[in-house]
Amino acid sequence: MVVLLNLINLAFYIYSILIIIYVLSSWLPQLRQSAFGIVLGKIVEPYLSVFRRFIPPLGMIDLSPIVALFALQFVQRGLIFLISLLLNPGQIIGIFG
Repeated sequence: MVVLLNLINLAFYIYSILIIIYVLSSWLPQLRQSAFGIVLGKIVEPYLSVFRRFIPPLGMIDLSPIVALFALQFVQRGLIFLISLLLNPGQIIGIFG
């Protein structure tokens, strides 16, 4: 069970790092136009575009990646909680009782 939870945490951590690299790459146009930047955009942009539909940029500042990272953390913690409960149902008594 611990291995599964660690793998899920690692996957979310790596995706969060990819989002941060993608956001920082906007300051370096050569990086975003490279093969690495294009692949990174194909991985990260579908997720970020969901938030960009609802959160307009404030001038030159795009706040949607910050909200996307918070949402990703929220989903990660919820998923870990649900998996922990499914694999160890006795925990629910300790949490709510």
